[in-house]
Amino acid sequence: MEEGQNVLCTVEKISGTTVFVKLEDGKDGTIVTSEIAPGRIRNIRDYVVPGKKIVCKILKIDNGNIFLSLRRVSKKENQEVMERHEKEKTSLSIIRSIVKEKAEEIAEKIKRESSLYDFLQNCKENPKQLEKYFAKDDAGRICKILAEKKEKYVEIKKEFSLKSNLPDGMIRTKKILMPYKEVIIYLAAGKFIIKIKSEDYKKANQEMQKILIDIENNARKEKLDFEEK
Repeated sequence: MEEGQNVLCTVEKISGTTVFVKLEDGKDGTIVTSEIAPGRIRNIRDYVVPGKKIVCKILKIDNGNIFLSLRRVSKKENQEVMERHEKEKTSLSIIRSIVKEKAEEIAEKIKRESSLYDFLQNCKENPKQLEKYFAKDDAGRICKILAEKKEKYVEIKKEFSLKSNLPDGMIRTKKILMPYKEVIIYLAAGKFIIKIKSEDYKKANQEMQKILIDIENNARKEKLDFEEK
């Protein structure tokens, strides 16, 4: 979790001019009135009410206090986070249908390394990965569900960094990333994420690898430090 990241929150309560929310990982956050919406706000409950799920941007993390903004989240960013949330719910439902009461425990272990959705999508290509968390028979049943599940598209993503101490480092970074601006999202201070959508996981993965190799090669030419996360 870091500044600039978009996160899904649940409104807990409204006290005066402050909205208190709970993030997905259980941490608490606050939104002041000026960060709810642009312009003058006559009634804060026109925008947020207790129990409502909202997408916020992390403005600052200070001594464990998380300060958030609702108004700085674009429509596209909001949609991406909500879609991700729905995919996580669906993925957990698939796991729960196979291992029942063990689902939450296994899901927490998987989420230490990856999102549930990304993990299951990767397992379409590498089903043996499932056996790290599931008995062989359970893994087979999950593979069957995944094979039968029709999706409009799959989305894969990878985080990477580009850093430089050169005075024109930012210009060099923009030059390298410009050809891929449609699939690359800025996270924070030299950190980026690449997202590829496709109807075919294998093709998406091949496209991602090609782009990352190009970025790494160009970074070397421009004397920038490249690292995949």
